Amino acid sequence: MTTAQDAVQTMIPTLDITERPAPRAKVEAGVKLRGAEKVARIPVKIIPTTELPKKPDWIRVRIPVSPEVDRIKALLRKHKLHSVCEEASCPNLGECFSGGTATFMIMGDICTRRCPFCDVGHGRPKPLDVNEPESLAIAIADLRLKYVVITSVDRDDLRDGGAQHFADCIREIRKLSPNVLLETLVPDYRGRMDVALAITAAEPPDVFNHNLETVPRLYKAARPGSDYQWSLTLLQKFKQMMPLIPTKSGLMLGLGETDDEVIEVMKRMREHDIDMLTLGQYLQPSRSHLPVQRFVHPDTFAWFAEEGYKMGFKNVASGPLVRSSYHADEQAKLVKASLVS
Repeated sequence: MTTAQDAVQTMIPTLDITERPAPRAKVEAGVKLRGAEKVARIPVKIIPTTELPKKPDWIRVRIPVSPEVDRIKALLRKHKLHSVCEEASCPNLGECFSGGTATFMIMGDICTRRCPFCDVGHGRPKPLDVNEPESLAIAIADLRLKYVVITSVDRDDLRDGGAQHFADCIREIRKLSPNVLLETLVPDYRGRMDVALAITAAEPPDVFNHNLETVPRLYKAARPGSDYQWSLTLLQKFKQMMPLIPTKSGLMLGLGETDDEVIEVMKRMREHDIDMLTLGQYLQPSRSHLPVQRFVHPDTFAWFAEEGYKMGFKNVASGPLVRSSYHADEQAKLVKASLVS
């Protein structure tokens, strides 16, 4: 399906995936490494690009302006919270805030992984804030949100990977906002899958989301420390435990994958009984991150959506500006109704 109009190729030879030892310099707890400092510690060499690639005409972000957006931003400041929507400069912030949807990152802002596509800082996280679940619940009630996505950094330092903290947040939110729908976008719980899933099943979300992010060939470069099959198994096992709760996953396109590889991953997702799919364009956060290898044309995103529905996905959100929580409320309602019926 790849044709000249399907993608603008921006081939930048700045990635060397040969193994090399990471520096052993000790990082103090709470110190955040970002950009070049962060990627210097992964086993692939990334040479900074001279400049960020020019975005094509179809990637245009509207400045979010509305009374509801202003209200939510003001309340976020009041509660000293930061939504992922703002932190990641999400292009869909206006749509989501206006519709009563927001995404929150729990367990701090320092990740134990060093994924070079991601702009979240790396380091040794501080201990969990035991008051966070209650504080988050109070804020969500004050914000009068209808749909909430809870995500987190990777916390490989915790015995359960943070699963109990997710469960505590869900429980506290439902006490104060029993009608809000909750989606969790969880880490891979590396080495802790069974423990984490047992905890999750005791306090389940309305939607269980875990992103595969990219095709297996690019895992060493894009997701060091993660395993493609492990992530698929996590989603499959949750579905086996909770068959009426939708499972969801997503991919970033533009890291160097081919269309055939994307289709193959989509097939594997369906083999593992994943209900919902998101596909969006990867945008390089800085010159020190993985370079954009292509800008995928909207027609190709539309084709992926068509193929996804043919495979049996109950909902597919596919487009250049689609992110994991894009129209998540509408997706969830449709899919949950389908599963129950």
